[in-house]
Amino acid sequence: MSLFVKDRVFYQKLLYIAIPVSLQGIVMFGLNVTDTVMVGRLGEASIAGVALGNQFSFLYQVTCFGIAAGMGVLTAQFWGKEDRDAIRAGLSIIIRIAFVVGTIFMIAALCFPTHIMGIYSTDVAVKAEGAAYLRLLALGYLLVGLMTMSASTLRTVGVVRLMLLANCVALVLNVFFNWMFIFGNLGAPRLGTAGAALSTTICRLIEFGIVMVYLLKIDSRIRFKLHMLRKWDKEIFRNYFKNGVPVMVSDMFLGVGGNMVSVILGRMGTAVISASSITNVVLQMSAVFLMGVSNASGIITGNTIGAGEYEKAKGYGKTFLALAAIISVFTVACIQLVKNVVFQEIMIGGSPFLLFHVEESTKEVAMQLFNATSVIVVFMALSHMLTKGILRAGGDTRFLMVIDVVFLWAVSLPLGFLTGLYFKLPPYVVFFCLRSDEVIKSIWCLFRFFGGKWMRDVTIKAD
Repeated sequence: MSLFVKDRVFYQKLLYIAIPVSLQGIVMFGLNVTDTVMVGRLGEASIAGVALGNQFSFLYQVTCFGIAAGMGVLTAQFWGKEDRDAIRAGLSIIIRIAFVVGTIFMIAALCFPTHIMGIYSTDVAVKAEGAAYLRLLALGYLLVGLMTMSASTLRTVGVVRLMLLANCVALVLNVFFNWMFIFGNLGAPRLGTAGAALSTTICRLIEFGIVMVYLLKIDSRIRFKLHMLRKWDKEIFRNYFKNGVPVMVSDMFLGVGGNMVSVILGRMGTAVISASSITNVVLQMSAVFLMGVSNASGIITGNTIGAGEYEKAKGYGKTFLALAAIISVFTVACIQLVKNVVFQEIMIGGSPFLLFHVEESTKEVAMQLFNATSVIVVFMALSHMLTKGILRAGGDTRFLMVIDVVFLWAVSLPLGFLTGLYFKLPPYVVFFCLRSDEVIKSIWCLFRFFGGKWMRDVTIKAD
């Protein structure tokens, strides 16, 4: 079989999924860069406080993604079998799980924001800014969880434009509310960092409303109704516990690991964490199409295996890997292009405008991290396509859980801790060590893919 599939329908389906998801990534990038740039006008402590405050929210979001993605392994294959009853039962299960998890995270962030921020930084100003941001952001946690469950399930059955619409509305409103609440315009109180959190929470409420109206009133694929939340399908839950929970565990450990990365970088100084947050924004912008294609790979692979077409699924996987390699080259080029202009003044209306008001030391660290990211992103593209797309959709969730946890917690985090906090090596060396698990996983998973042991029908038989 050739490297690239010769099937027009395959590429049509790929673009149908990948383009909206990629555009959604661009919009999400717009949301992130808007917050970073507008809060960045307040100084480095605000940038670092928002970046670290978002790390706890990121941990919650990753947990939600894990809960949803674990069920997504099943629902993608159920959709290949056209088993809508099983999909509805699965959605009911993860909505209730998300409600419990969201409540726990919300209470923690509302009651102990300063203590949480103290985990990431010892800087008093950074902790104060981050705590003010986190406390208001927590008000939207339940909405984020319920929205993630619904949107993720809809995506596995081919509804991919919904979140793009919701995010576009949120982007426009977020810019307006940021301008209003951060700087105290139109008679609103000047809330600074907390204003960015309030704006985000309002936008999350609007996104939640859009998704719920579609799910309950418009959708004709799943046809989910609120009374279905009373049903708890024990058989599907057992299947989810066996094949989906490893995804949740894997993503949770990766989320906690990402937080540990921030802890290590945060204790290397405000300049390092500010530079890291800027670098991450650029990486998100550059890797949006990778996110779209890897998301499409999971949905298409899962649907294909659910339909019993195993050889076709393996051929699709080879094409997805080739696309990942091509996209990684494009991503590196984008990072190298953007790094040369991100700290330069831009003329707007005849007046100079600077995106980030940071010290020269922060700029120097950011340039180092940009270069380190350019190396890591090649391996990250292959790793992400395999672990979050192809192999996961094939039901190989327990294998992925093991390698995600082991390589992060036994290799990259200890190396990052030693190089960053003990040996005091340069930030780019520490960053590379903290991301070394991506290198190992990409190579290990390639062997797993070509070995062919990753394809399993994880669904309960429709009959």
